[in-house]
Amino acid sequence: VQVAESGGGVVQAWWSLRLSCTASGLTFAASAMAWFRQSPGEEREGISCINKDNVTYYFLSVKGRFTISSDNEKNTIYLQMSSLKPEDTAMYYCAPRRACSGSWFAPGDYDNWGQGTQVSVSS
Repeated sequence: VQVAESGGGVVQAWWSLRLSCTASGLTFAASAMAWFRQSPGEEREGISCINKDNVTYYFLSVKGRFTISSDNEKNTIYLQMSSLKPEDTAMYYCAPRRACSGSWFAPGDYDNWGQGTQVSVSS
């Protein structure tokens, strides 16, 4: 299984950005996918997950500002980020799992990670 994130960049506060994550080596339509982020010196934290039936989950810190979506034809998920804040600055990662159940936000429950894409938000 391989995943590759893209779309990061340097933006100003309140701007928007869309991240992409493409996965291969798995049955994408039967998988859940999650987005994580990690700031320097901090633990990796789960921020959003989407089930194979497009049910979505969000961590409180991004709910209402970020939107996760999936395109099964492209084996790709997206994270539309709006109203970005400096505290959103982090390396963003995606990872697959069987379902967004239980501890979907715990990085230890995932086995396959990409290289990440950096998002930097200036005030």
